[in-house]
Amino acid sequence: MIDLGHLKGRRIAVMGLARSGLTAARALKAAGATLLAWDDGAGGQKAAAEAGIDLTNLHETDFAGIDALVLSPGIPHTYPTPNPIAAKAKAAGVAIISDIELLRQACPKATYVGITGTNGKSTTTSLVAHIIAGTGRPTQVGGNLGIPALSFDALGADGVYVLEMSSYQLEITPSLGFDAAVLLNITPDHLDRHGGMDGYIAAKKLIFQKGMATGAQVAVIGIDDPHCARMALELDAEFPGKVIRISAEGPVSGGIGVENGVLVDDRGGHHHPVTDLRSLPALPGTHNWQNAAAAYALARAVGINHADILDGLRTFPGLAHRQSLVGSIDGVRFINDSKATNADAAAKALACYQPIYWILGGKAKDTGLDGLDGFMPAVAHAFLIGDATEAFAEWLSARGVAHTRCGTMDVAVGAAFAKAKEEGREAPVVLLSPACASFDQYPNFEVRGDDFAGHVRALSNGGIV
Repeated sequence: MIDLGHLKGRRIAVMGLARSGLTAARALKAAGATLLAWDDGAGGQKAAAEAGIDLTNLHETDFAGIDALVLSPGIPHTYPTPNPIAAKAKAAGVAIISDIELLRQACPKATYVGITGTNGKSTTTSLVAHIIAGTGRPTQVGGNLGIPALSFDALGADGVYVLEMSSYQLEITPSLGFDAAVLLNITPDHLDRHGGMDGYIAAKKLIFQKGMATGAQVAVIGIDDPHCARMALELDAEFPGKVIRISAEGPVSGGIGVENGVLVDDRGGHHHPVTDLRSLPALPGTHNWQNAAAAYALARAVGINHADILDGLRTFPGLAHRQSLVGSIDGVRFINDSKATNADAAAKALACYQPIYWILGGKAKDTGLDGLDGFMPAVAHAFLIGDATEAFAEWLSARGVAHTRCGTMDVAVGAAFAKAKEEGREAPVVLLSPACASFDQYPNFEVRGDDFAGHVRALSNGGIV
């Protein structure tokens, strides 16, 4: 656990006692801070009691004299309606911060590498950490991914924190100041939470804030979508450090791009081929080429040499629930892409396979299946689950895509396998890429993906063949 001794005697409130909030409360208590911890839910209150954390009802607390409010990123503090505790803190002039802000304050000498974007954050974060850790440098990885930030080991000047950052976290981490950071892409997401697209873009741009960074900063930005392409021009004028453009759709003059599947480094104007990304089985598809370009740029920015980066790219095992191969039964491959919680993410997987027996549905985002028309020729049949069933069935019908209403995952997996076997096409793929959040039927996308994998295993009586 990170030592927060610099906050000894300070009055710190913590609102939200899930994983990160509870860890923050424990760290603050251990540091001798005056802790005022609260969660509106019975689950959080129970977790606090089990951890020996005394509760203080912040709804009834005078915020005068409180030094900061550590707010769970999932709790709104602006749009669509501020949580009452957040509103109370703002009215009292109390800073609203995250657990990652506390990490940055406690370990200022370490190197900080940040990753954000609508899609690809987790893969890129894990890939960067894999590359850096492979060199022997002390490395911790987390943030929006994995363990809470205050569960990390404390790192000094030789260590690197690799942090996935959501737009929610970026808004409440004002001192962060990454030494090297990437914004991969921006497509509409979480718009209600940020008051619209402009607010969402502004939150993502915070990945490049100065914060506590003392040295030269590097900003890496994807330019394959119009929002980021415009932001790159803004950074040219505003950012005090170096700006590196990346693209998965072609070479980039002065940046890092991908040309016919080959990663090309043109930062020095020499058009240097780095490696053929098509040879990396854990990074399939154009979207993963962007992730690889970002990881290469970030690793170079923190001093990793060419050979070590190549070794890391080649040995990266990939992530669960992100186009991971569950197995193959009688020639039918089963791909778990449960992390695809919106249409743009699903498009990345739909572009990689054919024919596809597509399992989709859940709690739909505002954009539904917008933008997926061009991928429908690859879909042999769609299998619908969850709340979005009727809306998605109407969308598929309008495009002439055969589909079956299945309701639940077990029915969908069985029906998709049966249809793939019946039609006998070459190299069929049963793809779970839901284009939806999971919350109608599952607590998170991980549980949804595990359920898919479990039903696949059941098809072969417990063993993938």
